[in-house]
Amino acid sequence: MEQQETPAFKQLKEQLREMFQLDRGDLDFGLYRIMNQKRDEVTEFLDKQLLPQVSSVLKEYQPAGGANAQDELNKMIASLTDAGVDPETSPKVQELRAKLSQSVDLDKLEQEIYSDLHNFFKRYYSDGDFMSMRRYKEGVYALPYEGEEVKLHWANHDQYYIKTSEDLKNYSFKTTGNKRVRFEVVDGGTETNNNKAAKGKERRFILHADAPIQSSGDGLTIRFEYRPSANKNKKQADLNQESVEQLLSLAEISAFGLTEAAPTEKNKDRTLLEKHLNDFTAKNSFDYFIHKDLGKFLTRELDFYIKNEIMHLDDIENETAPKVESYLAKVKAMRKVAGKIIQFLAHLEDFQKKLWLKKKFVLETHYCITLDHIIGSDVEDALLPIIAANDAQREEWVKLFAIDDVDGYATPLTFDFLKANDKLLVDTKFFDMEFKYTLLSIFDDLDEQTDGLLINSENFQALNLLQERYKEKVKCIYIDPPYNTDANAILYKNNYKHSSWVSLMDNRLPLSASYLKQTEGVQIIAIDDAENARLQTLIEQRFHDKTITPVSVIHNPSGTIGKNFSKSGEYALFIHNDSIRTIAMENRSDSPDVRDLMNSAKGSSGNYLRSTGKTCFYPVLVKDNQIIGFGDVCGDDFHPDRNMIKAGGVTEVYPIDSDNVERKWVLSRDTVEKEKSKLKVKTDNTGLIRIMRYKDEINFKTVWFETEKKYSAKKYGTELLGDMVPITREIPPLYPKSLHLVKDCIFAGLNKSKDDIVFDFFAGSGTSAHATIELNREDNGDRKYILFEMGLHYQTVTKPRVLKALYSPDWKKGKPVSRDGISHVIKYMALEQYEDTLDNLGLSKSEAQSALLFSNPSLNEQYMLGYMLDVESRGSQSLLNIDDFADPFAYTLRITRNDDTQVVNVDLVETFNYLLGLTVRTVDRDKSSIVTITGKNSLGENCLIIWRNTGDVDSNALDDWFKSYSVKNFEFDAIYVNGDNNIENMKMADQTWKVRLIELEFKRLMFDLQDV
Repeated sequence: MEQQETPAFKQLKEQLREMFQLDRGDLDFGLYRIMNQKRDEVTEFLDKQLLPQVSSVLKEYQPAGGANAQDELNKMIASLTDAGVDPETSPKVQELRAKLSQSVDLDKLEQEIYSDLHNFFKRYYSDGDFMSMRRYKEGVYALPYEGEEVKLHWANHDQYYIKTSEDLKNYSFKTTGNKRVRFEVVDGGTETNNNKAAKGKERRFILHADAPIQSSGDGLTIRFEYRPSANKNKKQADLNQESVEQLLSLAEISAFGLTEAAPTEKNKDRTLLEKHLNDFTAKNSFDYFIHKDLGKFLTRELDFYIKNEIMHLDDIENETAPKVESYLAKVKAMRKVAGKIIQFLAHLEDFQKKLWLKKKFVLETHYCITLDHIIGSDVEDALLPIIAANDAQREEWVKLFAIDDVDGYATPLTFDFLKANDKLLVDTKFFDMEFKYTLLSIFDDLDEQTDGLLINSENFQALNLLQERYKEKVKCIYIDPPYNTDANAILYKNNYKHSSWVSLMDNRLPLSASYLKQTEGVQIIAIDDAENARLQTLIEQRFHDKTITPVSVIHNPSGTIGKNFSKSGEYALFIHNDSIRTIAMENRSDSPDVRDLMNSAKGSSGNYLRSTGKTCFYPVLVKDNQIIGFGDVCGDDFHPDRNMIKAGGVTEVYPIDSDNVERKWVLSRDTVEKEKSKLKVKTDNTGLIRIMRYKDEINFKTVWFETEKKYSAKKYGTELLGDMVPITREIPPLYPKSLHLVKDCIFAGLNKSKDDIVFDFFAGSGTSAHATIELNREDNGDRKYILFEMGLHYQTVTKPRVLKALYSPDWKKGKPVSRDGISHVIKYMALEQYEDTLDNLGLSKSEAQSALLFSNPSLNEQYMLGYMLDVESRGSQSLLNIDDFADPFAYTLRITRNDDTQVVNVDLVETFNYLLGLTVRTVDRDKSSIVTITGKNSLGENCLIIWRNTGDVDSNALDDWFKSYSVKNFEFDAIYVNGDNNIENMKMADQTWKVRLIELEFKRLMFDLQDV
């Protein structure tokens, strides 16, 4: 049925085109690419099958004969007049007039419905997302409330935050002649004129005014700010056009091939520059969120909208029955058509949610293992010659550890050199699979003997994949998430800065909580004032059975520059069970590299979470403005209530700040007398005596601000990192916490444990792993660590820092000061990402399916509304093509990393281990290339997993292999095998194991989707 294109209809149709992402035909990534394949089909369905149903429903409610009442009345009047009869005396005329007065203008009603539908969907839809904002009336919103004592509600509370900074900061491509072009965003637009986002203003990508481009050799960088436009009415498309016009006047743009034609059907004159700029801004302006249950949300809101704004009960009370019936007709038409639109939208959103929540593939798995594990093992003779001859590994050691400065260095490396430097870490990425499997065969309890795990991934995906493996296994989680300040803001939607941040945390904290040991697990979150209050409220709401102990810390003694005051208010939130009454810091002052947490804070039990630097709390004795001595260390039960106490002409000065909070001196009582000449007395304008420490001729600082000098983020964060991993143009500046601050937080969270797991899913530069390594160095501990970090700097900073921290405790200008390495095993992996999943989707429909749907409109409607994407995406690699499990070692995905698009092999073996939650004992590959894994799954079952290329090892060959397989004193409960097999039939009478097909278990576990 062809629909008349009235203004109201056109307006609704355009709204639907935007919501269904049919208006971005030039975009060729993510879900845009998928919807572009379906554009014509979806458009035809909306225009010719769905929207005309409004008219069909209304016609059902037209009062009998009402549509022809006017024609019948006109004929009757004419007939009576011709007969000489006064029409007004005719009962039939009166009847027809009454019928006409009760009829409804269906055309007008239809246009009202289109307008109302447009207004409804426009209300909740904003630039790619549906926002949870129930409007009660103009300017008044209704919040869901179920009787909670305190309710935290935010605009995106029912959505997944899916945006990553990698999307914003990495967009580059190659042009003719292998030249590379990169779009760069300067941080928050603060470089020029210090522009900052004002409330209610949408941020845009605006070409950098002072330095729009930078070129170097075969590389061109085009620079943008991300800030509000001076003209708030300008849309991103307008700004893009202005940027293109400005850039095309520059010679470099032509030199890099950006003026080449890249036309579309609508834009015949489009250049390559315009194409990529549109792709870049679209990629970073949409798809911030995925709704957790869009169908339920919009259905509920539609009901609210109809009752609140469509049905007018006061009017209905006084209307005639036909008019009331017209109200009902309008409601029915709205509910029917809107319900189907909602079903269609929910189908799209649920499909995206499925892609977001599905467990992601492991793309690569490698190990870094110190040579001391190889030397003296059964495989030493096999592996050392291969290592010595591997130039790529040698060059990596030169780059990381400066081994060319070591006595005995030569090329190629000698066996003696390797044996004398046995804390060098062999990285399996530089070797073939045979080497890797031979190396792993050394270990008889691989996971237990692995000290560190590094995951290169967006953290939600990594948390989702690894949760079965590490459920209730972690003692301490330490994270340092983005503070969401102007200098460190996450990407947020328009003016939903805080809402986006809370959603980011809310999606991830419940997942991470499942990793913690139930009774003794502690989570520590570094935060500052910008989001502290919201974060604490969120934690209280999500984890009402936990206790939050905020500890004030100073890692930036000079403060944060503010408008009126400088401040240094940052916190470590300790989240723990109330049964852990005190998280106490042990007295560790015997180590010169260790300091206790700075402040004390009371937990709910009344016990103090406090430092115990016992030798650093004593009085400094002052007389006549001179230091004359030092008192004894105070007992635990002595708490002076003020800074100064006068006794016999001598003033005792205690390390108590202006808020009467007990601090401690930087110098212990044992050493302070040796430093007496560097101390000075100063009386401030309130008469308060302060003890200053001489720094240089013009600078003195109060001792308690020097107290925790090792907590300085500048010296023991940024500068320390710079000495380990020198910052280059390719490595963005990072601002890590002080190593000592993180070390003390982790020590407190572990509560004296020396052999538990430390977990950080906002790993940044890797400070938490470095801190764990240093703790192990200090007390010969066996603490393990797990780190998640996304982006390029995982490769350039995080992983190199961890390897360097293992090799040496001291670094200067990128080189080790000493070579006091630690024996270690690190496993590191990269995961498929949500964008990879989208990029590997393909839609296909057979001719038979198309013919069937074309011949059956009712079936076609059901298919379009609820099945299209799921059915047509079957067989996509990212959605698990189990046919390719016949050769599991050749399963591939296409991914884009660091500007490069490439096809990579997926590690199905490792992915399946994590889907099972397997604690791996052994990994082997025999001469027939059968890979076997043994371990225990999350159900506690002892498992044997067998992987083979079924083309090389058929069922008969597998039978022969299994007969000779040695179980190595390991009784199995379950045996997993890929491909058809006869192993179940080979079970002996006394054996109880079950055989499970890997393909079926893989699919079941990969799509075991649970909302978070």
